[in-house]
Amino acid sequence: MLIIPAIDILNGSTVRLYMGDYDSVEVYDTNPVDMARKFEEAGAKRLHIVDLNAARTGSHDNRMVIRKIRRSFSGTIEVGGGIRTREDVEHLIEIGVDRMVLGTVLVKDPKLVSEWISQFGPRFIGGIDALRGEVKIHGWEEGSSLSDIVLAKKCKELGLVSIIYTNISRDGTLEGPDVERTARIAEESGLPVILSGGISSEGDIAAISEGLYPGIKGVITGKAIYKNKIDLAACIAKYQRAQDSEGILW
Repeated sequence: MLIIPAIDILNGSTVRLYMGDYDSVEVYDTNPVDMARKFEEAGAKRLHIVDLNAARTGSHDNRMVIRKIRRSFSGTIEVGGGIRTREDVEHLIEIGVDRMVLGTVLVKDPKLVSEWISQFGPRFIGGIDALRGEVKIHGWEEGSSLSDIVLAKKCKELGLVSIIYTNISRDGTLEGPDVERTARIAEESGLPVILSGGISSEGDIAAISEGLYPGIKGVITGKAIYKNKIDLAACIAKYQRAQDSEGILW
């Protein structure tokens, strides 16, 4: 199991939202580039970045910050938020981003996603963000009337390499992850799934690492790190084996 620290960027700053609410923003003192360096020093092999401005409005204002993070972090970088055009994809590839997380475009234009996979190869992850089973889009501010299970199966059909699944009601709450639904997404899709949202303690990571949910290949954690609920370096040393980060295709 891979432990993936998260950096959410809003207006160039490191932030966390509560249940995806832009009106409930907590800003942290450490800038995103310094945070990325700290995560690598802790042993992180993969970094999850969310461009909240792009997710909400399509703004590219944080792209320079992402470029600086790329220069500072040697491992795999995945970026989500506002990736909706071919130009977005090409720019992020030029920056050096390894994986792109697709959410809104995946729901609204799956044919375009298929075209990107054909042109740019296996570098796209399905970002499924759901509230009570309904997929949310446009920075979680709009409903889609689409089931998370249906979209998970669609990800497999389109050829995405994996899925990041977030139960929005758990995100940023420190109330524990929705392991059962995440495991269901993995089972229904047949794809590797990364759990996101709700990690509150080392115990959450330990429970997932026991292997009872083989479809869950990684966990994303953000607020628990920033609030000192978990020691990232200790968790990586204890629960992440060296081979977890080798030859990753997802």
